[in-house]
Amino acid sequence: MLFMKISRIVSFSPLFVALSLPSMAAAEASESTADTTRWLGEVTVTAIKQKTDLSLQPLAATVIKKDQLDMWSVNSLRNISEIAPNSYMPDYGSRMTSSIYVRGIGSRMDQPAVGMTVDNVPFLNKNGYDFTLVDIDRIEVLRGPQSTLYGRNTMGGQINIYTLKPMDYQGSKVAATIGNGPSANLSVAHYQKLLPQLAMSFAGNMMFTDGFYKNHYNAKKVGAEKGGGLRWTTQWRILPNLQADNTATFNYTQQSGYEYEYAGSGIVNYNDTCFYRRNTISDALTLKWTTSHFTLSSITSFQHITDNLTLDQDFLPLSYFTLTQAIHESSFTQDIVARGKEGRYSWLGGLFGFYKNTIMRAPVTLLDYGIEQLITKNVNDNDRVPVRIEFDKPTLPLQSYFNMPTWGLALYHQSTLDLGRFNFALGLRLDYEKARFDYISMCNTAFSVYMKSGRPPMAIMNKEIAIDDRGRLGDDFLEFVPKFTLSYDLPMQSGSSLYVSVGKGYKSGGYNNQMFSEILQQRMMDEMMSSMPGMQAPDSDIDVDKIISYKPEKSWNYEAGAHIGCADGRVMTDIALFYIDLRDQQLTTFPEGTTTGRITTNAGRTRSFGAEIQLRYSPSTRWNFNASYGYTNAKFRKYIDGNDNYKGNHVPYAPENTLFLSAAFNHKLRNNWKLSYDLNFRGVGRIYWDEANDLSQPFYGLLGASVNADHGWIELEAWMDNITGTKFNTFYFESMQNQFLQRGKPRRFGLTVRLNFNSSK
Repeated sequence: MLFMKISRIVSFSPLFVALSLPSMAAAEASESTADTTRWLGEVTVTAIKQKTDLSLQPLAATVIKKDQLDMWSVNSLRNISEIAPNSYMPDYGSRMTSSIYVRGIGSRMDQPAVGMTVDNVPFLNKNGYDFTLVDIDRIEVLRGPQSTLYGRNTMGGQINIYTLKPMDYQGSKVAATIGNGPSANLSVAHYQKLLPQLAMSFAGNMMFTDGFYKNHYNAKKVGAEKGGGLRWTTQWRILPNLQADNTATFNYTQQSGYEYEYAGSGIVNYNDTCFYRRNTISDALTLKWTTSHFTLSSITSFQHITDNLTLDQDFLPLSYFTLTQAIHESSFTQDIVARGKEGRYSWLGGLFGFYKNTIMRAPVTLLDYGIEQLITKNVNDNDRVPVRIEFDKPTLPLQSYFNMPTWGLALYHQSTLDLGRFNFALGLRLDYEKARFDYISMCNTAFSVYMKSGRPPMAIMNKEIAIDDRGRLGDDFLEFVPKFTLSYDLPMQSGSSLYVSVGKGYKSGGYNNQMFSEILQQRMMDEMMSSMPGMQAPDSDIDVDKIISYKPEKSWNYEAGAHIGCADGRVMTDIALFYIDLRDQQLTTFPEGTTTGRITTNAGRTRSFGAEIQLRYSPSTRWNFNASYGYTNAKFRKYIDGNDNYKGNHVPYAPENTLFLSAAFNHKLRNNWKLSYDLNFRGVGRIYWDEANDLSQPFYGLLGASVNADHGWIELEAWMDNITGTKFNTFYFESMQNQFLQRGKPRRFGLTVRLNFNSSK
């Protein structure tokens, strides 16, 4: 009853604060037992589903600490690419395109292949993954399927982000960055204990960049962006064994233009408007009750995303067609986690439920040149057809509206048995998901038919076309997801272990909403042909469900690894070998011909194997070396797209190699100043751009450096990325049978100032 009453009180941040203040004086000041994890013995953070040191857990993980995030200029998820081996997040498109590839598994559209949580709260839509990171305590990158504990769409891995908390830090922080482009970032935060049991923090940020490349059509820069965000966190120690955390956030971003250059000319050159706008609002409440026998946690969240993506889809200085994808999405999640330990046996169990409703408007508008090339040219340039057609208006809107509610429930459990140096763990998850897809596809237009032989041309008929297709599709998925691990603790003082694991990964199926413009265009052309004299309409019976739906993706991951520490912990090495068998891998493809959309399809079967190594060496307090390397060989074992057989070819967009190197040195000066230097290198490639493996990006490397002067309350940092000005491409795609690339960012440099007024020391 107490648990239920408190849940009602603290459902939303403002109500939570208003009702908590009067009762604080009566509450006891006590810190409840926290679930902690440690990376190399240096950082502790609260977690719900991970209990002990990640460096000793039977999994492949990379943890990036706060000082490393600052040193390597990590202000978004894109910046952690390559730091974790075999993890790659290309920097292209807009912030909506949060594609992440891990061990040959990734996703460009719809369902993510890598999950993400912020302070234990899951993000269900990868459109919201890429936001500005402010006052982050640490980031964990877990590789390999994490479906047993974290659920759907984590078959490639899981990213956990933990923000700085007001119970752990009190004071104010200000950070400002200016760089070439030009670009600028500003963040301000304040953390304070209002009472011994109550603490709050407020953090805000703003950013701006003008981009680095120009659109030759109008001589304006592309890639410009502005945005900002707010975060309000409240922590309340209600009782000695009961705590509540609530975080409310708002993020805004607006981007104009895309840096997509035509491969034939090597320049960006398009005429229609391109932009992306996104607003996100979320509120998350975490309750944790600790007893002598078990811990019970409840994580409740609400998230809302409003975004609008508008593109010149042909990316040429021609009036082909434009695409808009506007989304309003609301989601609710509830995760209840219980964990306990009795002697050598420990257990974790949970119940997870979610509801997500996505409302999408996705019109494709054919412009005059597009109407000519895609529709009328087929008739007007045919000498055997005695007539020609002309549309009454210069534009042809193909309207599509979708309502996509999805909900699911999952029951999961993990048992761990500690037998001396051996440790056994078995995880089980039963996941059910129900998806519905309501669609409205409309077109209203008119065209006239003229005799080609007439002088002047004589109209013989005028035909109106009104198409209004409506329907409902639905599917449900039931999946059993097990995972087994065995580890052995080596007799070494620094804490070392060997492990093997076998786990299943699962990624939801879905629907290709972008194909509706193709279906609508085909329906319209059928009606045109049937109405013309002497022409017979093609016998086309369109099965909408078969065309737009794609199946879930499943995998089995076999892994062996080691965590080895030596030299009293100054040298830490992590090694992992893996083999992944994937069924029905989801691939984003562009249908042949002059089409207006892209689709997700299923490859029959693929396999991926490779290796990873991470090394950290700290010979003294002054020197610190980090290195990570990942190799992935991901190929099709069975994939025929209807025309070509791609068996034996590399899976596109997933890099074969990732490499990260960093050397840091610090020393103290007079007057309490400390200087720190960092030199780092990021490498990635080869990346194949298509299933045929005809096009690829060779391996390339980017050199970066920073110099930091720290006086305690003030830090000055000068930094530079891509020092050598290396030219490389981050993305490739086809549109209207033309090839396009996005070039990576050029040499960048800037200055960062940080002010830290820590009152908790």
